[in-house]
Order: sequence, then structure tokens, then C-alpha cells
Amino acid sequence: MAKPSPTYADDPVLVALGEAIRRARIGIGLSQEELAVDAGLDRSYMGGIERGEHNLTVMNIAKIADALKMTPSSLLASAGL
Repeated sequence: MAKPSPTYADDPVLVALGEAIRRARIGIGLSQEELAVDAGLDRSYMGGIERGEHNLTVMNIAKIADALKMTPSSLLASAGL
């Protein structure tokens, strides 16, 4: 299991992104596990993302956005970023 980022965990940017991912996921009726599978990520890592614990790579943002049927830019915009 990935450990939370020692530098960025709970940073407001990561928390906002995690909340936006959770809202979008719930909005389309996916479980956290389904989203993780669709994005090719571990479920526990996805949970940490939604809690704002992980500093995501651009590639992981793109994978998550694709699984949510969004563009990365619209996902970031929905987080206010």
C-alpha cells in the first residue's frame, strides 16, 4: 500500500482534487473499487487520493479522468484548480 506523501499529504490542492474525484465518481455511480479498476490503480491508493494523501502524477490524473469520462482539464477545473 502506498504511504501518504510526507510533504504534501493534506495539502488543500490535493484535498480539493480528491473531493472532486469522489464527487464525480459518485455522480456516475461508480464504487471506489470500480474507479480504481477502470483507471488501472490500486483501490487503497484510490482511497488515499480521495482523502488528499497522495501527490498524483499527470499520468494518474489522466487515467482517473478517463475512467470518469472526463478530460484532465475538466477534472482539475471541477476541483477549482
